Amino acid sequence: MDLMQLTAVELGKRIKNKEVTVKECVEAALAQIDAVEEQIHSFVTIDREGALKKAEEVQAKIDAGELTGPLAGVPVAIKDNMCTEGLLTTCSSKILYNFVPTYTSEAVLNLERAGAVIIGKTNMDEFAMGSTTETSAFGATKNPWNTAHVPGGSSGGSCTAVAAEEVPYALGSDTGGSIRQPSSFCGVVGIKPTYGTVSRYGLIAYGSSLDQIGPVAKDVTDCAAILEAIASYDSKDSTSVQREDYDFTSALVDDVKGLRIGIPRDYFGEGLDEEVKTAVLAAAKTLEEKGAIVEEFDLSLVEYAIPAYYVIASAEASSNLARFDGVKYGYRTEEYEGLHNMYKKSRSEGFGPEVKRRIMLGSFVLSSGYYDAYYLKALRTKALIKQAFDKAFEKYDVILGPAAPTTAPKLGDSLSDPIKMYLGDIYTISVNLAGLPGLSMPCGTDSKGLPIGVQMIGDCFKEKNIIRAAYAFEKTRTYERPAMACRGTAAAAGKGAE
Repeated sequence: MDLMQLTAVELGKRIKNKEVTVKECVEAALAQIDAVEEQIHSFVTIDREGALKKAEEVQAKIDAGELTGPLAGVPVAIKDNMCTEGLLTTCSSKILYNFVPTYTSEAVLNLERAGAVIIGKTNMDEFAMGSTTETSAFGATKNPWNTAHVPGGSSGGSCTAVAAEEVPYALGSDTGGSIRQPSSFCGVVGIKPTYGTVSRYGLIAYGSSLDQIGPVAKDVTDCAAILEAIASYDSKDSTSVQREDYDFTSALVDDVKGLRIGIPRDYFGEGLDEEVKTAVLAAAKTLEEKGAIVEEFDLSLVEYAIPAYYVIASAEASSNLARFDGVKYGYRTEEYEGLHNMYKKSRSEGFGPEVKRRIMLGSFVLSSGYYDAYYLKALRTKALIKQAFDKAFEKYDVILGPAAPTTAPKLGDSLSDPIKMYLGDIYTISVNLAGLPGLSMPCGTDSKGLPIGVQMIGDCFKEKNIIRAAYAFEKTRTYERPAMACRGTAAAAGKGAE
């Protein structure tokens, strides 16, 4: 069996039992990348030498009994908006094309402490602004299920790398659905934890009140184990929360008897694709058959989530991205007259159209005379959305709905209509506004053979509820691989035999 077909936890077990070495795992990942990367473009940077060197170091620690965790020695890919010391970190933007950080983000450090080996940095929408991974300055990523379609975004590179079996798991970040929506489009599992669970230190900020790092993997077990490894209190991040319980893997039980699941009627109205609706409701039915109590209810305020989100996120983006000015690091225009002109030209040439659109929108809603009309109103709406969820969680343990209104659109379709792209985040955005945990996992495919994702939402710090429900549902299904992963595996095996 090819090593990259295994889940991260399965691969970790084999390394622990000395059935395979860390170096062999890294070589298998690199062989798969060589076989499929040209077709899908998941990565911005591949660190071959660094990964092979790290493999030797990690192997020595495993042999010495210093590393015993489930992820020790397993290769991983990191979204390119998390700082990695000595390794290019670009946010898929021209303005950071040459930025090599001098420190590593806390979440990635936690993975390294657990013995992970970083293979490289994955492609993304520029500064995580987009839902298709097409706004990257380094070219679009393609969906491994059908390369004419988008993989979703902004963590499209991470989800594609896992689906195409270039790595067993990856880290993404989620500001308005950027882990869950591409997980849904690529047929993998992705978790956005409760806001404050994973340190944002070293994550290059887009929307500071919304951003959260989370895992992407083939199954729920992997995601729980990865979340356990990356979650921690961090005094360097003012939004970090000290939690009593980080034992997410204890929720991996195949039992949903008595679990109360609410289905918001508002999520199943206009704009939802019929095939997606059928697959998501079938997933709810499966959980009901396993003993869960499933009910429909009215969540309300859903239609206000998108305008509120784009006002808040754009406002935060405009202030967060002010630091990229061509002075200390990154891109600087070649010809300029005076300091002001250098700022202006560097930013005009360095940022792509979508990022410029959001910076301008953000600067507008924060400007004098418009602040109260837009930004304050959006913050009030955010508080009301949180209240609506609080009320729902008084009655339910899990809220279940679609992760996206359709399956993956074709490349180029969304970019031509930004509003349409923004509306595609309708089911994921509220979760970020309320700071809740959310999980997306595959629940079928449509008539075109593209994956459909079901989303499970939990109350604050109640990740265990959604992990339990997702694990129980997963037990009723078998993991589906895209044909590309299989072709890649065959090519990689041939390469290894040469």
